[in-house]
Amino acid sequence: MMNAVPRPSDLPRDRLGRALHDLRLSVIEACNFRCPYCMPAERVPDDYGLDAASRLSFDEIERLVRGFVRVGVRKLRITGGEPLLRKRLPELIARLAAIEGLDDIALTTNGSLLAAQARALHEAGLHRVTVSLDTLDPAQFAALSGGRGDLAEVLRGIDAARAAGFAKIKLNCVVQRGINDDQALPLTAFARTHGHTLRFIEYMDVGTCNDWDATRVVPSAELRDILHARWPLHPLGPQYRGEVAARHAFDDGGGEVGFVSSISAPFCGDCHRARVSADGRLYTCLFAGEGTDLRPWLGDDAFDARLAALWRGRGDRYSELRSGHVAPRKRVEMFLVGG
Repeated sequence: MMNAVPRPSDLPRDRLGRALHDLRLSVIEACNFRCPYCMPAERVPDDYGLDAASRLSFDEIERLVRGFVRVGVRKLRITGGEPLLRKRLPELIARLAAIEGLDDIALTTNGSLLAAQARALHEAGLHRVTVSLDTLDPAQFAALSGGRGDLAEVLRGIDAARAAGFAKIKLNCVVQRGINDDQALPLTAFARTHGHTLRFIEYMDVGTCNDWDATRVVPSAELRDILHARWPLHPLGPQYRGEVAARHAFDDGGGEVGFVSSISAPFCGDCHRARVSADGRLYTCLFAGEGTDLRPWLGDDAFDARLAALWRGRGDRYSELRSGHVAPRKRVEMFLVGG
């Protein structure tokens, strides 16, 4: 099948009129961290996700991504688990970077393995890197990674990514009240000093194993006020429809900061993201209870039509309904779809 880039008028839209634009693709379920809000050690064994036979092969991934591009995807984010645990990842990136119509390839990582791989990833065609960084306190970092992470390794990875040629590095911080909310100012100062783009993410009820507690959510507006008191901010307009983070620039020209407010200010109405797990299951919402196995369809000439039909049937808007919604008994875990 040719990988012809479709016209906008030909692209499928879901039941709320949302086009499919972004794909978040997990390449491995395993992770070398055990962050309590994602993959708590008491719930997920150390050897989880290490069975390579259950994962999509590189050939399957390439076929899958080409199909998604044909139905509208322009941005791809590689996730996990921890994607840098996937062997020969730069080889996969190079194959995906050659796909016509795919404009942007990014990767989200905990950063612990980034120092050794940053240059190869950049040379393979990876455009952007996002590093999860919830604290700059070494002891707190160790605790928040389930006793598995070394802050110094992550900081070396961030430096290596910059040296490899990644001009804009994004840092993601999940904020929890009473856990790491004291890190908002130190992390912002770090990002400003080094020219990184920081995103604060509200603690979300993703999955069922993180014992989510609404009292630990720090609303973005509260964080924004804290930062504004130290470094005055002004809002920026979205760069594209459906942008997840509400962006603000520092009045003194010291870069920008963003806030992802799935709890306090849901943005389902413009959500154009699909997620595929490492074993090939499509989830049309971060909070979905079930996924659709795409693997049997990958060699099918009707694959594109099946994808389009699945997207047209999508009506997810969990975050907008959360306050009065009876949640599904089971939600996909964050470590299966990369958040």
